[in-house]
Amino acid sequence: MGILVSILVLSGLIFFHELGHYLAAKLMGVYVEVFSIGFGKKIYSFSKFNTQWSISAIPLGGYVRMKGQDDSDPSKKSFDHDSYNVKTPMQKIFILLAGPTFNFILAFFLYFFIALGSPQILSPVIGKIVKDSPAFIAGLKSNDTVVSINNIKIDTWKEMAEIITSSKGTLNLQILRDGFIEYKSLTPALKKTTNMFGEDIQKKMIGIGSAGKTHPLKLNITQTFSYATEQTLFASTMIFTGVKKLILGEVPASEMGGVISIVKLTSDATKSGWMSVFFFAALISVNLGVLNLLPIPALDGGHIMFNLYEFIFQREASEAIIIKLTVVGWVVLFGLMGLGLFNDINRLIS
Repeated sequence: MGILVSILVLSGLIFFHELGHYLAAKLMGVYVEVFSIGFGKKIYSFSKFNTQWSISAIPLGGYVRMKGQDDSDPSKKSFDHDSYNVKTPMQKIFILLAGPTFNFILAFFLYFFIALGSPQILSPVIGKIVKDSPAFIAGLKSNDTVVSINNIKIDTWKEMAEIITSSKGTLNLQILRDGFIEYKSLTPALKKTTNMFGEDIQKKMIGIGSAGKTHPLKLNITQTFSYATEQTLFASTMIFTGVKKLILGEVPASEMGGVISIVKLTSDATKSGWMSVFFFAALISVNLGVLNLLPIPALDGGHIMFNLYEFIFQREASEAIIIKLTVVGWVVLFGLMGLGLFNDINRLIS
């Protein structure tokens, strides 16, 4: 069941990405020949709206083939009025950006629906306390609930952590313990820890861990929009930063995952309910949007790069160069996919 949900989620995200290209192309007057979910041999296809719609055997991507555009052979061009090739660079960029943009839009709506469902969020209830830490010295105990910090009301563990991390000087905590309010003062200490990318960083902490208690996040309509926007921006920033760190070598390539990781994590999310599936689907959707914007010739970002060149210099890039860079792009793309698959297999063996 989990694997089936994984395939459906991935196919749905790919469909939405390609739908962005399809609608933008139609809006620009470009004839769309094929809309395919998957690669390889066609399992099922039909014709509608003057386009062949296909489901292919390998569900690891998809494509919209427009008249005059063929990534497998960039030399194939058409100069008919409804061809991709006769459009201006800005029109082409509009078509190319539509796919990733639809991924970000989809992520926003997924986060919006998650917010409507009152997702569970960590409560500011203290669990483990590190010996000799500021919290230990101040007399904090397990199961204490942090009510406020410096007169700022605390509703979630995240809010508390953000205040502690950005604090300057002493913090005055209002604590709920066994039904009674108590007051504690402490000063966070700068400690060595790791961030989400596994890098060593210095961070202000007080030496506490969460008790793992949660409560439903109740939001009004304005807060729901804010939640969806914040989550989409956070996911986008996180993935952009992760890609940058991989490229610069700040994060080891062994951290990179592939399709097996996606299937496994989606399958795990399925066991936790629809909200977990939505949350993970939103993250993958943002991932697809970001990765497709990379300046690799086989991806949308690579085509955008060529069109920006044409717009700036008022001439197309050399066909020979485009073909060579496209081949290199496919090699890089398949190399990254192979690396992700290799890492996935290593994790499974471990």
